[in-house]
Order: sequence, then structure tokens, then C-alpha cells
Amino acid sequence: MSYKLLAINIDGTLLRPNGRIQSGTKEAIEYVQNKGVYVTLVTNRHFLSAKKVAKALKLDSLLITHSGAFISSNLDEPMMEKRFSEERAFNLVQILENYKCNIRLVHERFSVGNRLRMPRNLISKAVFGSGDPLFYPMQFVTSLGDYLRDNPLDPQKIEVYFGNESELEQAVQLLKENFHDLKLNKIDNRKLEIVPKGVSKINGLKNLCNHVGIPLEQTVAIGDSMDDQEMIESVGLGVAMWNAPNELKKAADWVTRSNNQHGVSYMIKEHFRKQQRIEFLRKIKIE
Repeated sequence: MSYKLLAINIDGTLLRPNGRIQSGTKEAIEYVQNKGVYVTLVTNRHFLSAKKVAKALKLDSLLITHSGAFISSNLDEPMMEKRFSEERAFNLVQILENYKCNIRLVHERFSVGNRLRMPRNLISKAVFGSGDPLFYPMQFVTSLGDYLRDNPLDPQKIEVYFGNESELEQAVQLLKENFHDLKLNKIDNRKLEIVPKGVSKINGLKNLCNHVGIPLEQTVAIGDSMDDQEMIESVGLGVAMWNAPNELKKAADWVTRSNNQHGVSYMIKEHFRKQQRIEFLRKIKIE
């Protein structure tokens, strides 16, 4: 099988635990691009943060961001986008503000959150886990409900950081009972990600594959977290990082090294070194 598209998750996959790109990764991506393979990033990050990583890798391809809700190569002309209506965002915030939690409305250009009331370690995750605030404005207000009355917003997703797991579970149950047009992604015991129904990394990848004319069977996907599982199970070659949960590794076709041991570049060299350039294969009518 010759693969024509490579989809790579960012955090925990492409980046090392310290947030840096591992040495050799840029060269590996250039190597696979020279074989005619389309390379994209698939991430929970907002577009501007993903674009910064793509720029460092010299990628100008369409990027799958906001967990699949925003696909584009530039900020102003998305190939595909899904977002909450202003009314739905306001309704969700009204419910969530009954809990002791930090709420963040994530838009492709900026985010708005309520005043942080979490322990210091969770504050760090909420603020610094979202990208560089120098190029992605982050505003904090006392009451999101009051803010949205005067400044309606249609975000791609809503991130919620709870003080404890019990409150997260209570909120999930209430949201499931009252809303049927959204998807709830439990990231860990305290973080909940809320996106419009139908938004996922796999659906984002399907949209991209349809757009560029490459079937999923000729696609490779690399990831490290459980929200990558459906994508990894659906493509022609699903790859899990060694630092991924065991459940994800069992679902994958192949397990590469960890994100601290050149996992992405190792996988690329192992699986693509014998693959001829796609243009060459077309000429000899193999493709």
C-alpha cells in the first residue's frame, strides 16, 4: 500500500513533553513531502496555535484544528468550519456558571473566559495550554453570561476546567439531558471539551480527504490520546505513540516510539523509506 496523506496530532505526538519540536522531525516531514505525500496537522488547538507549529515545520497545507471544527490553511478563508450559535453558547454558559469551574469560549481569533478560580496548576493548564497569548488574545471577565449579553459570540468550542471530578460528572449529565446538538469530550478527570455535534478529529480528516481527493485507506494518522482513537482505527495505517494509553495502542496498527524518543520521525522513516514518489508510481501506472 502506498500512502498519500499523513495526519499528525500535535501535543503528545509531534511535540516533546516540554512543548518543543524534536530534532529531526522537520527533516522527516520534508523527506515524506518530497515523496509527494500530503502532510497535515490534526489537533485540539485553535488555528493560530497550530499554524505556528506548521510554520516551524514549513507546512502550508490545510490544518484540522479546534478538534475538527475549523479546517484551513489561513485564518480568513476556512475550507470548513462548525461553530455554536450565539444563542446556544449563551445557554451553555448559563448552565455551566452554576458550577465552580473555569469556562473558556474558544474562537479562531481569540478566547474569552471567566475569572480563574482554580488551583494554580489548573490555571497554568487553562492559560498556557491554549497557545501563545501574545498572538492569540485571551480575555477574562467576571461573568461570561453578562459579557455575552453585550458581546454575543459563536465559538468553535467551549473548554471547562472543574474543581473536582464529581462536579464534572454532574455537569455532563445535565448537559446530556438538556442538549442534543453537542458532543462532550472528557479530556481528563477535570477538563471537559464541548463541541457542536458531528465535530471530531475523524470527521475533520474525512472532510480534508474528500477535499484533496485522497481516500482514508491511503492515509496514515499518528496520535497519542483517546480522542485520536476513532481516527487511528479508520485510516489505512493508524499509529499510536508509545506514550499513549494502552487502549489506544491496542487499537493501532503500529506503535512507534514516544514523543521524547523521536517517535514521529522514526515512524516516517520506517514506513515511507521504501515508498516511491507518488508521481513516479503514477507514471508507471501503479497508482
